[in-house]
Amino acid sequence: MTVVTRFAPSPTGTLHVGNVRTALHNWLWARKAGGRFLLRIDDTDAERSKEAYVDAIRADLAWLGLDIDGEERQSERFALYEAEFEKLKAAGRVYACYETPEELDIRRKVLLSRGLPPVYERKPFDAPVPEGVAPHWRFRLDHGAPIEWTDMVRGSQHFEPKTMSDPVVRRADGSWLYLLPSVIDDIAMGITHVVRGEDHVSNTAAQIQMFEALGARPPQFAHEALLIGTEGKLSKRLGSLGMAALRDAGIEPIALVALLARLGTSDPVEPVTAPAPLIESIDFARFGRAPARFDEAELALLNQKILHHTDYAAVADRLPVAITEARWNAIRPNLMTVAEATEWVVVFDGPFDGPVAEESDRPVLAAAAAAMPGIDWTADPWHALTAEVKEATGAKGRALFLPLRRALTGRDHGPDMAELLPLIDKGQAAERLSR
Repeated sequence: MTVVTRFAPSPTGTLHVGNVRTALHNWLWARKAGGRFLLRIDDTDAERSKEAYVDAIRADLAWLGLDIDGEERQSERFALYEAEFEKLKAAGRVYACYETPEELDIRRKVLLSRGLPPVYERKPFDAPVPEGVAPHWRFRLDHGAPIEWTDMVRGSQHFEPKTMSDPVVRRADGSWLYLLPSVIDDIAMGITHVVRGEDHVSNTAAQIQMFEALGARPPQFAHEALLIGTEGKLSKRLGSLGMAALRDAGIEPIALVALLARLGTSDPVEPVTAPAPLIESIDFARFGRAPARFDEAELALLNQKILHHTDYAAVADRLPVAITEARWNAIRPNLMTVAEATEWVVVFDGPFDGPVAEESDRPVLAAAAAAMPGIDWTADPWHALTAEVKEATGAKGRALFLPLRRALTGRDHGPDMAELLPLIDKGQAAERLSR
């Protein structure tokens, strides 16, 4: 069996970290099995769906490196839905209903007041049909055997269909709700595995009977725990944290992929520079049932760690020309984002206005300035310079190194000076020390 997964966003907004996580796990599972990962645009809501969001979804998936093997659009498949709907109607598995939302709400409240579950009550077959009222349509659940499946995350699942309401699958205006078209598409697209959030578990119970009613074997299901924010509850922030905001913050796509791939699993989050180890390790048996906590601070720290292992070739097209491979290798351990590399151009090449030296530091800087003409910049200038200054002044440790670092870079912290100093223009270094 060829594994086929799908990601099915509605183009009514941009992707956020929650649905990106779903897309990622579907992609990883397909890639691990050598299968196919499909994109299905669920654009049946013509009023809210926007083509700009479709383009944004494709762009975000491409930015994350989640290549797709095919794309379908629900708005182009209405004829298929109509044909399958007629089959279900002929088989008595969908039926017309005429209650208004107000009537359904009243009946629901009555049932709850009696301590009964608010399950939709089917009308008799011979119930009168109101004139001039267009029906909405429900799928008739089979109240016989329990609905059961083994979930790849949640394990054995059991639902009693008689405790469930027959779900509405089509509105009175003829438009489709999510449940039935999704099943029809999954059958037609050959979907073998559906990975989605645990908020769809009850939908899955109803959809399993829809698959069977259409003569198809249901796919395997994996229902993941939902993401929560650092405050310990479902976060509105997560629902608005889009890829554009993360790009603007300088987050590398592989950092987001590395974090979301492991959140909610028993595997550690690790700084990887390519998705191969994430593909190899994905295993839904290692996913927990507890909500997965997404922490932006953890993402920023992971981004920093990944940059420390990122080769020059991977970022060269985003760096200033002045940042050569040697310079990148020197500064990358001190970067939070690639954009910060630009700040180091003036450190390397000037013009540079260093800090005003403390009075106690002036002897060290004066000795360094005097030693500069005799320093061989092609050998090991940092150790040669500090040895000369130490001999001339007796300074050592912090009293020796910190004034030189401040004068030469304008910073109290940074890359190893033995690696950094040969990459700074010698004339610039001499001028900074003299000043």
